[in-house]
Amino acid sequence: MPDANKHTAKALTDDLTFQALRQLQANPRLSQRQLARALGISLGKTNYCLRALIARGLVKAENFRTSKNKLAYAYLLTPEGIDAKARITARFLKRKQAEYDALKVELEQLLAEAQADGLID
Repeated sequence: MPDANKHTAKALTDDLTFQALRQLQANPRLSQRQLARALGISLGKTNYCLRALIARGLVKAENFRTSKNKLAYAYLLTPEGIDAKARITARFLKRKQAEYDALKVELEQLLAEAQADGLID
């Protein structure tokens, strides 16, 4: 079971990284609060995530030069961040395709059972 938990934790990390990179690439001027809302996580977790992405060299934070709010940042994907997003996207799609295939099989089985039991035509 520890391997399954490790895999799940990795998948969650990949999902959060993927979603954060995706959001930031689409809108680098998102505030941490806006990013937290978009990701469905707390502001504290968002701050931790951004710091980790910056530490890994995937994102860089730059002050807005034109902003009146000098605490405002633009979170820009680095070339490494763009490469990482591409790799994570491939893993994400592969995992989602496997989930879809498994769900499709399960739905077909349930449909066959329901038809056999006369619950549906």
